[in-house]
Amino acid sequence: MAFTDSIRNSAAGGILSRGRGNRDVGFAIAIVLILAMLFVPLPPVLLDLGLAVSLSVSVLILMVALWIPRPLDFNSFPSLLLMVTMLRLSLNVASTRLILSEGHTGSGAAGGVIEGFSRFIVSGNFVIGMVVFAILVVINFIVITKGSTRIAEVSARFSLDSMPGKQMAIDADLGAGMIDEDTARARRKVLEDESSFYGAMDGASKFVRGDAVAGIIITLINIVGGILIGVAQHGLSLSDAAGFYTTLTIGDGLVSQVPALIVSLAAGLIVTKGGTEGAANEAVLGQLARFPKALFMAAVLLLGIGLLPGFPLLVFAALAALMVGLGLAVGRQAETARQSAAMAEAAEERARTAPAEDTIQDTLKLDSLRLELGQALVPLISNSDAALAGKIKSLRNLFAREFGFVLPSVRIKDDPMLPSQTYALVVQGVEVARGEVRPNGLMVVNPGNCGLPGERGRDPSFGLEALWIEKSVAPQAEGMGLTVVDPESVVITHLTEVVKEHLPELMTFGATQELVQGLDRDYQKLAAEVAPQAPFVLIQQVLQALLAERVSIRNLPLIVEAIADARRSTTNVVQITEAVRRRLSNQICKSLLDGSGFISVITMSPAWEKEFLEALRVNGDERNFVMSPQRVQEFVLAARREIQKYAEQDQWPALLVSPEVRSFVRSMLERVSPMTVVLSHNEIHRKASLRTVATIGQ
Repeated sequence: MAFTDSIRNSAAGGILSRGRGNRDVGFAIAIVLILAMLFVPLPPVLLDLGLAVSLSVSVLILMVALWIPRPLDFNSFPSLLLMVTMLRLSLNVASTRLILSEGHTGSGAAGGVIEGFSRFIVSGNFVIGMVVFAILVVINFIVITKGSTRIAEVSARFSLDSMPGKQMAIDADLGAGMIDEDTARARRKVLEDESSFYGAMDGASKFVRGDAVAGIIITLINIVGGILIGVAQHGLSLSDAAGFYTTLTIGDGLVSQVPALIVSLAAGLIVTKGGTEGAANEAVLGQLARFPKALFMAAVLLLGIGLLPGFPLLVFAALAALMVGLGLAVGRQAETARQSAAMAEAAEERARTAPAEDTIQDTLKLDSLRLELGQALVPLISNSDAALAGKIKSLRNLFAREFGFVLPSVRIKDDPMLPSQTYALVVQGVEVARGEVRPNGLMVVNPGNCGLPGERGRDPSFGLEALWIEKSVAPQAEGMGLTVVDPESVVITHLTEVVKEHLPELMTFGATQELVQGLDRDYQKLAAEVAPQAPFVLIQQVLQALLAERVSIRNLPLIVEAIADARRSTTNVVQITEAVRRRLSNQICKSLLDGSGFISVITMSPAWEKEFLEALRVNGDERNFVMSPQRVQEFVLAARREIQKYAEQDQWPALLVSPEVRSFVRSMLERVSPMTVVLSHNEIHRKASLRTVATIGQ
């Protein structure tokens, strides 16, 4: 049994598949049959079938026009309009043939559909039928079709005129990075479809208008020709011939005009929809119901009309009551919607401000930057006047201006495992620093023997001596010229130094991708051509190297240009980075200027210069440094002695070296003096003025 069912299902599936595959053949056969009806006589049974199909298709088109959300969702309407118009005209010709050839036999000569329309509407009086037919033609031809044609014509003209401006707006959004290439392509496609649709509707509206004219002409021909044939060929009296043929002709005209009127109404609904979204009931009723006061005013006017002498008060009073009821219902619905929106907004606000419960996924996820607070420090973020969150936002803006790098969001979290007055700074899931602050006190930096009451401690950022005092003692400390800092500023200063130290780690692949995608379209294409296999990886490595030496990457377009230029001659990241630094020479030199407009530098003695160059080994793109560990240690100690002399005065002169060894010297000094900038001769801008303050000798 199961085997038989499977065979039956397979056979049915095969038939359906073949049916779907032959839709084009069936459609072509239907068009051929419509054309054939113009020449081949149809029996009354087939004519009834064709008229029923025409009426049902017209109703279907009207329903679709009512429910489509946008006119473009029914962009096949112009083609469909042509086909249904041709179907009605073919059926008109076939019915005309039957009326003229068999009209003398009675009202059933042209089939049951025409006979039914003639009996139902004409009711035995063809004069009434002619009046009804004329009214339907006027409604269709003058009111609906003429208005739809004008709207379609104006819409097509405006759509065509506005196309260049809309295309320029799309190109501008694409160039500004507001949309991507796929979105721009989709919007251009919608724009082209809209222009084509309204242009096609402009022409298709003429089909309906021509159909109405053809219906009038065919009706006149049927009446005149039928009377002549009935009198001359079949020997009918003039009154009998007029009765038979006119009744059949009016029924035929009504059968044609009713579907034509329905399709014209559908066309009018589509072209008048414009930019309104949603089905017709949503667009019309939703907008009418938006103003309950209008319903109340309409009710008052209806009641006033009903009170006038001679008017049926009961009818107008019932309509007024209906308007009032609709107004009350709409008002309650609008109030309910407002309350629901307010409750949803309040719930969203509570969800945004309430502390989130950590799920297992949240626990596994690493935060780029996290500030963990002990229990006593929670008021720094929870009090109404807490300033820590605002200062962190300002810090992010500062880094964006200074380094051209938007810091990731700093997640603030309380940690019961920390000591009460301790905070911890976490980078990429690893705790990198920790400090203590007094939430209700102020820190005095380098107090010396000031004699102020307080608790001795250390500045978490720089390790300087500090004194925590009460807020009431602050004016006295400031009067003594001491630096007084609030606990929020202590945390922010420490966070600033930690972030500067870990900038390369924060320059992740995702952050690099966001920076490049924020560039102009031309630079995005250039970045994609840097390294076709992994362009963002190479750019990320260069940006990390620049940030490690605290070089701003704000001029990202120039950096991308420099990477693309250097990439043509080498694939070594170190050499590419050196090339980028040369292109940024003006920026680097500007950042090192002192108050007098000079760049203070420490140079290397000729002996050290020679020894460094001799220790360099070049093999293609690879460069190796083979100086002995003892000599490296001696150089580091000698450099540290010179640097320390100026560091005690909070001065940081740059170390000037040869371009070939700059990266190696930087790696030597990175651990002992990360604040010291190592410059090569190629990075000195032509307008920069140098001042040598010391020389590292052997």
